[in-house]
Amino acid sequence: YRSLIFPLLIRSGKPTPFFTFVLAFLFCVYNGYLQGRSLSNYAKYPSGWLKDPLFITGFIGWLVGMAINIHSDHILRNLRKPGETGYKIPRGGMFEYVSGANFFGEILEWFGFALACCTIESLAFALCTLFILGSRAKQHHQ
Repeated sequence: YRSLIFPLLIRSGKPTPFFTFVLAFLFCVYNGYLQGRSLSNYAKYPSGWLKDPLFITGFIGWLVGMAINIHSDHILRNLRKPGETGYKIPRGGMFEYVSGANFFGEILEWFGFALACCTIESLAFALCTLFILGSRAKQHHQ
């Protein structure tokens, strides 16, 4: 969503440098490969894993996080009418509770994924997401 769908939905804004786009795309491809390889080649799950409370809780966390992330991005994309400039404070959804609702949703998404997978690789990515997006959320809040 973040690397392929979201950029196509943005109407205007600052252009992203091509090099930044390439680095972000390569990171997403490489992370996807590492997560997929970890799950398909190294992770071992018991036969009833899909009914395990850890998996179910993680899956729900991932699903709720993704919904928050997508809804928050929708709110942010529609803050200004065409031609408007300037800063606007987002309202609605999780923005009523946290100033960086899109960041919160993505962090929740990856921690839900980590809980559902129970692998060190998925936890590592969730923690990286927390530190990177957490610092961005703090900057946006200030």
